[in-house]
Amino acid sequence: MVDIKRSGKSKLKKRIRTAVFVVIGLVAIGGITFGLTRLKPAAPTVERSSAVIGVVKRGQMLREVRGIGTLVPQLVRYIPAPADGRVEKIPVQAGVEVGNDTVIMELSNPQMEQEAIDADFQVKAAQADAESLRTKLESDSMTQQSAIAGINAEYSQAKLQLDTDEVLGKQGLVPDLLLKISRMKVQELASRLKVEQQRLAVSGKSTKAQLNAQQSRVAQLQALAKLKKEQVDALKVRAGTSGVLQQVTVQVASR
Repeated sequence: MVDIKRSGKSKLKKRIRTAVFVVIGLVAIGGITFGLTRLKPAAPTVERSSAVIGVVKRGQMLREVRGIGTLVPQLVRYIPAPADGRVEKIPVQAGVEVGNDTVIMELSNPQMEQEAIDADFQVKAAQADAESLRTKLESDSMTQQSAIAGINAEYSQAKLQLDTDEVLGKQGLVPDLLLKISRMKVQELASRLKVEQQRLAVSGKSTKAQLNAQQSRVAQLQALAKLKKEQVDALKVRAGTSGVLQQVTVQVASR
């Protein structure tokens, strides 16, 4: 067995190969370390016996949370009384869920109630006056129309007599004076008829104006009566919105 002396070139190649392996190893170790740092934590595991398995459905999910503290409402609405009054009844108490029309308390105000009754009576009286006025005006109109009809009949008769007198006058059978009287009578009746017809037309406009004025008064009293009734109805204090009644700061008045 003979030892052969290696050349310097072989030693250089060996060193280069070793250095390359070292670099590759360092790169591999660095890549593995970087990959491990990028990994997310593994999901926690649970035992199958402690899990509830089912089908997920779309809908409302209720979550009950228990804790110590005081619940504070997001919105507080104060309900004022519409007028001064005596508290007669409190139908609901604090903690009750109420709606928009729920009556919170009932008040009484004798003065307002009496005013509402009086306003209603005034409406009925005004309506009776309007009906009485309508009846009277219609009666007056019929009387005037009857008078016009009588004058018209007299005018027609006088006109017929005048026509007859004029025919006979041409024949010399009627004196000129009588013919003149017949003509004057026709003219008089024609004037009276015209005046009565004009009076009837003016009376019709006046009748309409009086009825409109009376009807306006009725409407005004009806509006007032409606307002008084609404004020009395408002004595039943309502919630005005949906929610939970927190506090009632009044008490039923003692008798």
